[in-house]
Amino acid sequence: MADSLERLFNAVYDLRKGDPARSRTARLIRSGRSKIAKKLGEEAVEVVIDAMQGDREAVVRESADLLYNLVVLWVSTGVRPQDVWAEMRRREELFGIAEKIPKNEKILKKQAPNAARRKVVALEAVRAHKRR
Repeated sequence: MADSLERLFNAVYDLRKGDPARSRTARLIRSGRSKIAKKLGEEAVEVVIDAMQGDREAVVRESADLLYNLVVLWVSTGVRPQDVWAEMRRREELFGIAEKIPKNEKILKKQAPNAARRKVVALEAVRAHKRR
């Protein structure tokens, strides 16, 4: 799977400066990060809805769309697949392969101090945005 995502990343990266009249990918990248993020969110919601409805085939199709839009977002923000794989390896070493970073900020600070600061800042930003 990582190989497939890396091939997709390379293709999207190559198309980022392509002709928007001929490439949906180039057009999406030119539309900006906000539009890309919105598309990513829309695809995530579609996966959730299809999963809740028990439509396995639709989950498969929408998951492919979700991954495509995630890779487009990576390209637009300068994130490389290797960056994500390194973070996944780091988390696996800390928490195990099938675990996510704990929500409890005290545990997070104890186990991964640098990541904890970023996570706490991000959590505070989300809370502040919700209050608006």
